[in-house]
Amino acid sequence: MSDTLASSARTGPARSAAPAAQVFVNDPDSERIVRQSLTELGVADAHIEKGTVVTAIAALAQGASSRLLVVDLSGVDDPVARINDLANVCEPNTGVIAIGDRNDIILYRDLKYAGIAEYFFKPLVTDLVTRSCNAILTGTVERRGPRTGRLVFVVGVRGGAGATTVAVNTAWYLAELRQRWVMLADFDLQNGDAALQLDVSPSHALREACEHPERVDQLFLERAVIHVSQRLDLLASLDRLGESAPVADDAIVTLLETLLNRYRYVFADVPAGLASTLTRALHMPSTCVLVSNGSLTAARDVARWREWFGPNTAERTTLHLLNMHGTPGALPDREFARVAGQPPDIVVPYDRAVEAASNLGVKSTQKCAALKRGLAPLIRQLSGEPLEVGRSFLSRMFG
Repeated sequence: MSDTLASSARTGPARSAAPAAQVFVNDPDSERIVRQSLTELGVADAHIEKGTVVTAIAALAQGASSRLLVVDLSGVDDPVARINDLANVCEPNTGVIAIGDRNDIILYRDLKYAGIAEYFFKPLVTDLVTRSCNAILTGTVERRGPRTGRLVFVVGVRGGAGATTVAVNTAWYLAELRQRWVMLADFDLQNGDAALQLDVSPSHALREACEHPERVDQLFLERAVIHVSQRLDLLASLDRLGESAPVADDAIVTLLETLLNRYRYVFADVPAGLASTLTRALHMPSTCVLVSNGSLTAARDVARWREWFGPNTAERTTLHLLNMHGTPGALPDREFARVAGQPPDIVVPYDRAVEAASNLGVKSTQKCAALKRGLAPLIRQLSGEPLEVGRSFLSRMFG
């Protein structure tokens, strides 16, 4: 980061808008019918390209996704898996129509569960395609399947545990290197430093969204969020000292539900003092990452937070990330596990370079090998990939 905050702070790069519709089909008859349907609906800026869902995945990994997306599954191996790959690179509120050459009810059901709006097998019928396109473009299509984003709470059990560094670096990695659409919301309205780590200026948008969640719509998100990069957005406010008003639990729930319809991942960096008041929000379907250091008080608080959250369920998981493991003065591993009630799920080793780099922003911390190795299991778990660091590794450390 630059020498002074004033000179380094920025609002983020401008983001190019996507066309209203994007079409990837591989035969001229289907292209003609889809083009005719869009013309009848008055869509003048559709992007139509020869290809399949594989072509669409490659294209959307590099740019914004449209409100309407038509993809061809003809000749594609494992079309349901490819639709899931497509979901990872496009925004959750994108309506997807799939077309293909298989008249298979099982495939139809699997695709619907994967989140597509409709599946048509060839040859296409113009009226049916037009009706489905119109439903997506007007927002009247019925949503089915797991097409909302994934919610991740990051809670530092004590100040100084490095929760914001964990949240910022994980969100940045998923957005920049995994090409996911990511929102990071820093709910510490008095002392939050997510904007500092991302080298942008906080705004009043998050405060406004917390006070008036009913105002958060597509236009608000386009104007108020900070575009850190092509796929990473930030909501962060910094209130004047002494002027911060209470943040209502219901308001945060409403805000998060809105964001989950827009982003593939929504990270909520929540200070411990606020988290204890958010009974509804913290029990939404989510992954909650408790971040601690290796101190005695942190171990005690991890046990208290685990008790407050209760056991893991199919919809909600609590993970404990022990940060700065090996810091001088920390509890021995077995003693920490005894006080905390169990060993940590993820361990990030202590490295002086990480501490120094965190003052320079995410571009510096991303160069720290110890931090990248430590966060790798968390990133793999959030992205649904198999964990390479198994329980045996933690068992060797914690006994």
